[in-house]
Amino acid sequence: MQRRRIKQTTSFEERLAEHGRALRQKAKSLPPGIEREQTIRKARQAETGAQISEWLSTPGLPAPE
Repeated sequence: MQRRRIKQTTSFEERLAEHGRALRQKAKSLPPGIEREQTIRKARQAETGAQISEWLSTPGLPAPE
């Protein structure tokens, strides 16, 4: 059985950042409560992940010791 391969048109960082923006938009439409807070947390995690991934892929980053 072969796996489906999908050619991504945007970078991983861009997809994570877009996911974070979409979650923030969703959170704005939710009433205050647990679900809204969880959605905001997921948005923050996606945005942070995008920033970390971008930082790690920058040239000139020193190698870990």
